[in-house]
Amino acid sequence: MTAALIKSFSILTQPIRETQLSNGRNTQTALVSALQRNLSELQEHMSMGEELEEARQLLEEVRRDITWVCGDMEDITWSFVQECLLLLLCLARHLNHLLEAFHQNPTAPNPATPEAAPPLPPDVLSVAQQKTLGTVLQFVVTLGLCPYLAPGVGVALGLRSAFGATVEGAVRHDVAPLGECRLLITTNVLLEVSSLSSLATPVFTRHLGDIMAALCQLAYRPQRPEGDGKGLTVDERKSCKEALHNLLGKVYQPIVIKELLVLQGGPKQASSGSRGGGKALTQAPAWLRRLSGQLLSDRLMQPKGVQAVVRAILEGTGGGDSDWRKCDAVAKILAACPQQSLSAEGYYSQVCPQVLELLHFKDKLTAQQFQRVATRAAIIMVQDRPEFAQQFLLFPLLSPLHRCAEGTGDNLSQDAVQEWELTRCIEDVYKICVVGNGPSEVLLKALADVISTLFSLFCFTKQNVSHLRTSCQEILIWFLTHSERSGALFHLKRLCGLLGEMSGVKHGFQFSPGSEGGARLTVREPVSDEDDALYEKVSHEQWRVQCLVQLFGEMKDSDLPGEFFLLLLQDLTAVAAEQEEVEQEVDTSSMTLLELEQHLLGRVSGPGQRLALLQVLAIMCEGLPYTQLLRKPTQVVGFIVSMLQRACASLERGTDSPVESQTLSMGMGLVATLLSGAAELTADDYSSMGELLPHLEQISQQHPETAIQELASDLRATIATHGAYHPKPVPKTATRHSTAHSPAQPKGHSSSPLPASTQSSKDPSRQQDRSQPVSHPKHSTDSGVTPKVGGIQKTGRTLNNDISEPSSSKAFSECLLEACDPDVPTRAVALRSLTHFVKGGHKEALQNKDKLLILFLENLEHEDSFVYLSAIQGLAVLADSFPEQILQRLLGEYQTGATVGSPKKERSLETRLKVGEVLMRASRAMGDLAPHYGHPLIGVFLSSTRDEDSSVRASSLSNLGELCQRFNFSLGPLAQELSTCLTALIKTDKEAEVRRAAVHVIALVLRGLSDKTTQVLGDVLSELYRALKWVVRSDPDEVAVLHSQLALEELDDVMRRFIFPQQKLEKKIVVLP
Repeated sequence: MTAALIKSFSILTQPIRETQLSNGRNTQTALVSALQRNLSELQEHMSMGEELEEARQLLEEVRRDITWVCGDMEDITWSFVQECLLLLLCLARHLNHLLEAFHQNPTAPNPATPEAAPPLPPDVLSVAQQKTLGTVLQFVVTLGLCPYLAPGVGVALGLRSAFGATVEGAVRHDVAPLGECRLLITTNVLLEVSSLSSLATPVFTRHLGDIMAALCQLAYRPQRPEGDGKGLTVDERKSCKEALHNLLGKVYQPIVIKELLVLQGGPKQASSGSRGGGKALTQAPAWLRRLSGQLLSDRLMQPKGVQAVVRAILEGTGGGDSDWRKCDAVAKILAACPQQSLSAEGYYSQVCPQVLELLHFKDKLTAQQFQRVATRAAIIMVQDRPEFAQQFLLFPLLSPLHRCAEGTGDNLSQDAVQEWELTRCIEDVYKICVVGNGPSEVLLKALADVISTLFSLFCFTKQNVSHLRTSCQEILIWFLTHSERSGALFHLKRLCGLLGEMSGVKHGFQFSPGSEGGARLTVREPVSDEDDALYEKVSHEQWRVQCLVQLFGEMKDSDLPGEFFLLLLQDLTAVAAEQEEVEQEVDTSSMTLLELEQHLLGRVSGPGQRLALLQVLAIMCEGLPYTQLLRKPTQVVGFIVSMLQRACASLERGTDSPVESQTLSMGMGLVATLLSGAAELTADDYSSMGELLPHLEQISQQHPETAIQELASDLRATIATHGAYHPKPVPKTATRHSTAHSPAQPKGHSSSPLPASTQSSKDPSRQQDRSQPVSHPKHSTDSGVTPKVGGIQKTGRTLNNDISEPSSSKAFSECLLEACDPDVPTRAVALRSLTHFVKGGHKEALQNKDKLLILFLENLEHEDSFVYLSAIQGLAVLADSFPEQILQRLLGEYQTGATVGSPKKERSLETRLKVGEVLMRASRAMGDLAPHYGHPLIGVFLSSTRDEDSSVRASSLSNLGELCQRFNFSLGPLAQELSTCLTALIKTDKEAEVRRAAVHVIALVLRGLSDKTTQVLGDVLSELYRALKWVVRSDPDEVAVLHSQLALEELDDVMRRFIFPQQKLEKKIVVLP
């Protein structure tokens, strides 16, 4: 019977024939005649044939059960709709009966074919049947529902298609039943039909909006008084309300929200057309706008209502500018409390948790859109409604960090804060703060409450491999950058521990590694030994300071590190002054017990605070470059002010220590450097230098030395006149201090830095008499060692200028004498000058190569790194210039440790290792000449692998690797010996560093030979491979295993290229005879 009913549907929905349109009829008349013809054909079809008897009986049964069927009518369209509705009810009843029988007597599965699919339910329609059913539903909605909607309710037929206007004209509203009755009948039948799941899908997927519009009109449209006999009854309206709410509750919520937005209609000031040239939505009536807003608010307040709203608006968007604008619009909707809400507190208590849930989606596109909405909505809530955002948004967001500070773990066997909680918290804070980037006072204040805990977590991630490290770092940088400068400096002092102990984690708890690369809060195991506990506390505080300095290193474009550095210098001056006051005798006889206790506590805490301050300053100077500590001339001036303040305090106390004298000398030298034209100063720079005037005046009046008084007076006059008055001593002093104020130091021990803008320029008056104690000319160092002289770092350009003409500045003989000077900077610079003489081919230097060799070898034993590194560089240049002579003598020193010219005296182990460094540099400089000069070196290095000291063995292997990777095919005759040596060391040497070096040699050889590996090492390749695999499987040292894995990767790449050579597209031209 299902097929018979579907056949009836197809008869009713036959299209208009072309002959009816060609007879001169308009479309409206042709439509009415086609509907009448289809009704007549349906009656004829139903009256003939016994196979339709069952269908006729069901149709008559349905006619008897309903009361709204009218007989002969003048309105053909409503007659057509009635027949469609009757057939739909027949189909629904028939399928319902079949489905009940199917569930009562389920078909047993066939045991012979268990893989067969289960039988289909009888209510499943074929594709053709679903298409016919969809056509019938479209006729029902178009002719029986849409024409009876009030203006502005739903989308009018005329806006949907050109045929819609024809349908509206064909419907007659002047015959019974009235329009609202017809609307009620059609809506009820569609709802009844949709109670069956197989029929609900085509009804709601295509016509949900029209059904919702009809129910809204029937249930909520203001009615005229019932006394006139028109309109719906109270029961009918009530049933429509219940049907509407039931429908909204069971349909997919994003679709419901889309339709409600459509029902709200267009804007109040509706334009004649949309931007795209189409027709705009008409303005909805006031009652419908209020109703749609109320229903939307109800949907939003439901569980997962925020997600439904976002999906409704953003589903189907492909990104781009329009997508961003939609996200911003949705965020504004979520952040604004609707007028229909009973209370703002209730609204935000429901919405804020759902906003946070939007941040946790995994799908890439969905997560990106939802994150935009969530971050923007959170920022708007914090800015517009801070009282509710603080309670319902920020506190739940930061709750895991608060719990870390409070330590709420009751059960000691469980984690106080789980890993997933901390991970989600950090990710959410990162998305809202860093990605959203909407700083506000409320957000920064909420983050300030947990900044210590966040910094403690960051310090923990720096000790381990954790995916939270980057997020924590970016959050901290964002907070410090957007906070007020005074507040940021205050928090930095707290994080350093200068304002008391502030670990951020409650006592007795600690962060521990999580199983997924995160962190969790666990109970700390108690430490019984007091010394271990003290060591752990001190090391933890030092690590926090180091992490803070590393954080400063990432803030390359910020002035905050420099300002914090100057603040610490000011605190250091204040603490020193307080220390002097404390050391004075204080009468404690008249003090009360409380005053005496406070006095004693102050005396105890003062030294500790000073040590902590000095520690922070030392780590900052060591870990940060000068270009970041002092980026601007104003910061340089602040640095000088702090130095002169300490000098003035020393003058007031009447003390004269070497440190304070050096501080004063450096400060005045830097002022002179600034005023000598090293940097172009502006009016603002001179204004900032006005802070120096009172200190310079005090020095000019109170300092015991007349020269210092005069210099201070001249500097003060220059600053006061903004450079108009420029006495001669100023540039001289600037040059003297810029070249030789403090001794040059190796990398990692730099003196007080200055920005590049204060570098002193090259001056002819730079050369000073050597009798003056402050005039030791300094040259720049070799690459890799960059000393800072007088706080001013020499650039590479200055280096080239200073040494391009060494004979004009210092004779070769003078450099030889200064190379024996006990003063470290003088000796180091002389060694560098001699090195450049040799490198430049100076005739006298080349003639005295033996003297230079002895001189460089003697300086290898010097304890200062600047001196022995200069000697290493000189020996490497000598070996490059005279390889046959110098290399043989260096090999003798390296192998036996005997001194050149004095066989009885042996070099120390450290000196032998320095000679090994020279040989390694010489090996690198050989290039293509390595096979010619390198054979003696290989023999020495191989024999040194049997040395008693493990450091010498490791050094020999390192040099061997550097040399062998440059031998290419010349390595072939030595392959067997080399393989035997390396394999024996890998398997028998007890020292881990020697095994590491042996494995590294194999990696360097494979890397150097590359595609030639199979030709050169073909006989020993399998042996080397087995040795590497033995390391991976059996060696207990992790670093050796890592080196072995890297070597195996090199070997794998070589063999892949050998087995699968790269295909080359070549053309070959053959000349035939």
